[in-house]
Amino acid sequence: MSGGFLPVSKADMEARGWDDVDFVYVSGDAYVDHPSFGHAIITRLLEAYGYRVGIIAQPDWKDAESVAVFGRPRLAFLVSAGNMDSMVNHYYVSGRRRESDAYTPGGHTGRRPDHAAVVYGNLIRRRFGNVPVILGGIEASLRRMAHYDYWSDSRKRSVLLDSQADLISYGMGEKSIIAIAEALQSGLPVRDICFIPGTIYKTKDISGICGGIELPSWEAVKADRHKYAESFRIQYENTDPFTGKTLMEPYPGGVWVVQNPPSLPLTTQEMDDIYDLPYQRTYHPSYEADGGVPAIREIRFSLTSSRGCYGGCSFCALTFHQGRIVQTRSHESLVREAELMIREEDFKGYIHDVGGPTANFRGPSCEKQLRCGVCKDRQCLFPAPCPNLRADHRDYLALLRRLRALPGVKKVFIRSGIRFDYLMADPDDAFFRELVEHHISGQLKVAPEHICDSVLRRMGKPENRVYEAFGSKFRRLNAELGKKQFLVPYLMSSHPGSGLKEAIALAEYLRDLGYMPEQVQDFYPTPSTLSTVMYDTGIDPRDGRAVFVCRNPHEKAMQRALIQYRNPKNHELVREALTLAGREDLIGFDKKCLIRPPQPAYRKAKAEPPVRRKKKTIRNVHKRKGT
Repeated sequence: MSGGFLPVSKADMEARGWDDVDFVYVSGDAYVDHPSFGHAIITRLLEAYGYRVGIIAQPDWKDAESVAVFGRPRLAFLVSAGNMDSMVNHYYVSGRRRESDAYTPGGHTGRRPDHAAVVYGNLIRRRFGNVPVILGGIEASLRRMAHYDYWSDSRKRSVLLDSQADLISYGMGEKSIIAIAEALQSGLPVRDICFIPGTIYKTKDISGICGGIELPSWEAVKADRHKYAESFRIQYENTDPFTGKTLMEPYPGGVWVVQNPPSLPLTTQEMDDIYDLPYQRTYHPSYEADGGVPAIREIRFSLTSSRGCYGGCSFCALTFHQGRIVQTRSHESLVREAELMIREEDFKGYIHDVGGPTANFRGPSCEKQLRCGVCKDRQCLFPAPCPNLRADHRDYLALLRRLRALPGVKKVFIRSGIRFDYLMADPDDAFFRELVEHHISGQLKVAPEHICDSVLRRMGKPENRVYEAFGSKFRRLNAELGKKQFLVPYLMSSHPGSGLKEAIALAEYLRDLGYMPEQVQDFYPTPSTLSTVMYDTGIDPRDGRAVFVCRNPHEKAMQRALIQYRNPKNHELVREALTLAGREDLIGFDKKCLIRPPQPAYRKAKAEPPVRRKKKTIRNVHKRKGT
């Protein structure tokens, strides 16, 4: 294998002695050769299998020649919008455009289009005609079937159709992309590649599919919210690689979008092999003039120890993308990567994170998952931990101790999410104690999200009493260890199921806690989450029941203001919310009140400092008169 970065220009390609490339990878992100970036993993993996790969990062989508840097690839174009859905990357939940893009040199915006996977696919098709086009990455993965698009407030077709691509490699993609590459290399036409797990294809002939499930048609999903909720429920129940069925979504004209079951989870050895590939671990040097790529700062000295999450939060898309089976790297692999970090010139002795989607998940939740898959009709932690759950932090603790002991390491922090209900389910306090003693930089960020159990049930989160018990234990351990550290709870406003009543209850809780969060996250309806389907349909797909949904922007602002009721800028919104909810008892001077009543005009005038006027003296009068 050649060293250095992969080719980004024809000159780079020719410098390697290549006449062409097998694959061109088109990415909405800048080129960062680090295993936290999907494009780096996929391109390095293909290189390891002997394929020649060129990278076109952030092409000019208004110019078809921008995707012709390497000419026509021998096998296919691979297309990804980047590490984030391009619409989430571009817009706040309010619809206002973001001021910066961490995945672009210098943090500049405007370097990728909205709905980038669709735009890039059509751009390639316009320039190269019938060349194979394979989509991957989180945008394609979460928009793989008919889905709700928050930014247009409408349901959209599968991105496979709108992009004119041939295949989608969904999920993490390592196994499926190598299988696709081998099929293309063998001479199989892309239209015949319809058998690979973790892929989606389109066809007019489903006669050869055995045991597949027909989803509601696109016309039905588009017209009927109940049909959309039903379709999503079926998809959600078939995200497991061991038990998932082939899903078939019919479209007009006799076209079917067919989803094969997910790829099998990676073994520890496979994970190790992927993270041992020869990454340069930084951004391409061509970005130096712009100050580099901001996203590298957060992950450069962090370690990814696991993938997948069985936490089951309704607003999270991990079930659809990484899956519910946790896959882990070996201690040896993580130590090797840590030793590479330590040798870097800018390393100051601090490993910023050791984790994944949920830091303290270091294996499947129970013994049967790697044989039989996850349960279709129940969660591992919600509404309470399953009796079969293995709540055991010993492996993670051993890993952290080993990393702490490395020469040159001063501190190992944990900044990924800690699942506090899983932590509380562990009868052994050893990890909790060492977390408090060694792995917190003054504040531990956790995500209770809300305190009303009715809202938490919709969120797929544990009852508030679990967080209360966790907080008490955290404070007790800090006292025992002589530490002064704080919990910083992440809170969410306007999630389906949350109205003004629930927002006021949360505000009262914060009042009693004596805490006002600096930041509040409005619920953001991103593609392919249970919460997004609730937001769109007003139905919880799990039980078919109606759910209250806050869609009015002004009411959303009131819910957010209630969580930050101490901020004087929010007082008018808080007052309006309390009046609408009939909770004027919380407006007053009692210690239980959230805000004070508006000051009467006469008292306001009295409270204003008097205007200081210059005192008239005989000397001043004479001066004005010129005497």
